[in-house]
Amino acid sequence: MTYDLAIIGGGPAGAAAAVYAARKRLQTIVITKDWVGQSSVSDKIENWIGTPAISGVDLSKSLEIHAKAYAKDPTSGADILTFKDGETCTDISGTNKSFTVKTNKGSYETRTILIVSGSSRRKLDIKGAKEFEHKGLTYCATCDGPMYDGQDVVVIGGGNAAFESAAQLLAYCKSVTLLYRGTAFKADPSTIEKLSKNPKMKVITNAVPKEVAGDKFVTSFTYTDAVSKKDITLATTGVFVEIGAIPNTDFAKNIISLDKTNHVVTDPRNQRTTTDGIWAAGDCTDGLYHQNNIAAGDAVKAIEDIYFYLRA
Repeated sequence: MTYDLAIIGGGPAGAAAAVYAARKRLQTIVITKDWVGQSSVSDKIENWIGTPAISGVDLSKSLEIHAKAYAKDPTSGADILTFKDGETCTDISGTNKSFTVKTNKGSYETRTILIVSGSSRRKLDIKGAKEFEHKGLTYCATCDGPMYDGQDVVVIGGGNAAFESAAQLLAYCKSVTLLYRGTAFKADPSTIEKLSKNPKMKVITNAVPKEVAGDKFVTSFTYTDAVSKKDITLATTGVFVEIGAIPNTDFAKNIISLDKTNHVVTDPRNQRTTTDGIWAAGDCTDGLYHQNNIAAGDAVKAIEDIYFYLRA
């Protein structure tokens, strides 16, 4: 059969899109490796609107349950959503309301496509990083920052994301030390200047990460001074890593425009891509901000536009 819509990806964007597509009676296929988003590794998420606190695992489960509750039309009992869990998209082809989505297990025909494939955080590849991930080493200041109230923390990175994380942490933490292996920051000069003047903020360049250490949780971070070649250890309870993310978009590079970091180029008014009939939302896009709530909202925005594209 030919579906009205193929949703590629899970997480908050995929779940929101599935629910709205079902409510609009769009025959939809949802293709996702799993429903585990980046936040699934968080012990406690406090900024998912409507829920004061929830674990990342429980959030992922609730998203999947909510989406699959709409699998059948409540009136006729007919299937409205078809789920292909455990499948990974490998290629998209076609045009003009006639697309083929290929996965590692099959091939599906659809009139429109919504890409919500997310991204993967670049990991800190040093001794102790894997062992202490989510035990003091984290990749989201927005999610985990409040838990470090009154503590000394470290931020790794030199771009806008690193400085923005530092800015958030300064509202809670006793001190924030930003470590960057280079000398020329990639962040906006005005942001760098503003934060550098904060008495609780310390910026160190030529700092090459070496080791995360601790007991049950992080207690220290060691870096090598690239100039003196000496190892320097900082006492800290939290290490926030902001060294970029890798969007999961390789399967779409031949049919839509990607920016220089391989994020999908979208129109923020309606989430349309540069190819007619294909939309994108969430962390895989070139949107300025990437958060669970934003991903869900952008996916809903896309479904509204897809509906009128198909039915108007």
